[in-house]
Amino acid sequence: MDHDKSDLSYQRTLAVRYQPDVLIVGGGPAGVAAALAAAREGVSVHLIEGHSCLGGMGTAGMVPAFMQFTDGVNVLAGGIGQEILEALRKENGTVPPDGTGIRAEVLKRVYDERLESAGIPVTCHTAVVDVVVDNGSVSEVICAAKSGLFAIRAKVYVDCTGDGDVAAFAGAPYEKGDEDGNMMPGTLCSLWAGIDWKRVRASGLGTGNSQMEEAFKDGVFSLEDRHLPGMWRVGETVGGGNIGHTFEVDGTDEESLTRAHLWGRKSMQEYERYYKEYLKGFEEMELVATGPLLGVRETRRITGDYVLNVEDFRSLAVFEDEIGRYSYPIDIHIAKPDKESYDAFAKEFSTMRLGKGESYGIPYRVLTPKGLKNTLVAGRCVSTDRSMQASIRVMPGCYITGQAAGVGAAMASQSGSDTRSINIHELQTKLKAMGAYLPNLKDA
Repeated sequence: MDHDKSDLSYQRTLAVRYQPDVLIVGGGPAGVAAALAAAREGVSVHLIEGHSCLGGMGTAGMVPAFMQFTDGVNVLAGGIGQEILEALRKENGTVPPDGTGIRAEVLKRVYDERLESAGIPVTCHTAVVDVVVDNGSVSEVICAAKSGLFAIRAKVYVDCTGDGDVAAFAGAPYEKGDEDGNMMPGTLCSLWAGIDWKRVRASGLGTGNSQMEEAFKDGVFSLEDRHLPGMWRVGETVGGGNIGHTFEVDGTDEESLTRAHLWGRKSMQEYERYYKEYLKGFEEMELVATGPLLGVRETRRITGDYVLNVEDFRSLAVFEDEIGRYSYPIDIHIAKPDKESYDAFAKEFSTMRLGKGESYGIPYRVLTPKGLKNTLVAGRCVSTDRSMQASIRVMPGCYITGQAAGVGAAMASQSGSDTRSINIHELQTKLKAMGAYLPNLKDA
């Protein structure tokens, strides 16, 4: 036997452990919405999640706040997204009580309870590592878990991994980052105790970058990263930090992710000094935890039958196959820790935003990966250009695409058809009945 070869080929027989009508891969906001929406259509659903809990960025990632659910007039993440937000508020899971600051432990329970009450089986600590494809249809996904390797066979698959793992493993085309493959930096979010929020508000200094230039002069930071989203109140004396960046991270590369976690944890010491010495109300703060899941903003964008693009944002596009509308600004975080990059970000973020009551349409075709017949994508990996990904990637946007993918998957599994062959008007009617914002839907 030649032990010097760099490749290994082996074969084994795996048990097919579950056979649902619809398999949801990934339990973030898109996955939760997809699972609930599909189950409400009467099909059998199973959800697998690689981490220890549902919720993704809003729970394991410790992202401290939701972005906008509305356009200032209309509820855009209506239906399941709005239901989850209302349930969270009812359980005292947002701060202030009617706000969007997230108590992550409460949000975990809200997700758990909603899927349990819907009778949806959930298996955590389970990752898809490969897929079996037959003539453009995924026949099985191969999973790795503590118990070993096994397969799941479904009629329709919904890829809510955020990274588009299922679609990419199945051979769907995709893009990553800018024209050179550079992706937005990540953030290792954090939880801090001992904050005097009354003093923070009274100081007028805010929770972000108002004193950064002085701190740079004093040598507080290793990097001149002026882009500091800041600290959200998530408890009486607790703050959720969306602070710092992990530059040059690739969320589809475990070695890159490891380096990012190491730097993120190390950088917390610098941010602790900054908050304590340069801002008010943070003098007694102490670090409680950093997120077990890195806040990754972009990886793969799966190429679908339509690529939602920046012109659609500018024109407030309307589509015949519209499954929702959204309005978050184009939010591409800085490429490098320097003033030039920050100034470019600040200009784009302040100008590439929509007015009150304005939104852009999201077509069903961004959920259908090219070359795949029985797989849909939802969440941050849907088919967009880079600018639009930076808008639709946030949690309310994920609820919108997840809900639509769940209903679409259920319809396809019931009819035995390609995901492209479902009746779009029927899909839209079902979504509107759930609470989706579809103002352009016309009667058949």
